[in-house]
Amino acid sequence: MPRATKGVASRRRRKKILKVARGYYGGRSKLYRTAKESVQRGLAYAYAHRRRKKRDFRRLWITRINAAARIYGLSYGLFINGLKKAGVLLDRKNLAELAVKDEEAFAKLAELALKYKTSLPSPTNQS
Repeated sequence: MPRATKGVASRRRRKKILKVARGYYGGRSKLYRTAKESVQRGLAYAYAHRRRKKRDFRRLWITRINAAARIYGLSYGLFINGLKKAGVLLDRKNLAELAVKDEEAFAKLAELALKYKTSLPSPTNQS
């Protein structure tokens, strides 16, 4: 009698990996072991980059806000500090959107931040 090696379960497991690996180049989509390695690595990158995406977008928003604030003679730090002191509760995503799409509204915010502006303390060597 032939040796049974959990045929249905292992075939299902292999098919699942190969299905995910469809579209990969060469052996990565055909050979189980290579496909498994590629899929594992791909899933690890996907996990890490879902977190990375949040950082990248925040950097983009800060860059856009900084560029728009400098038009009105403010640095990013002074702009955000002024808005906080003025009690404006807009997040960076919305501020960046205003900077790009509604320059008049951003100008009013910059004016408000300028009114509440205080110079930030210069970094000193405190050792």
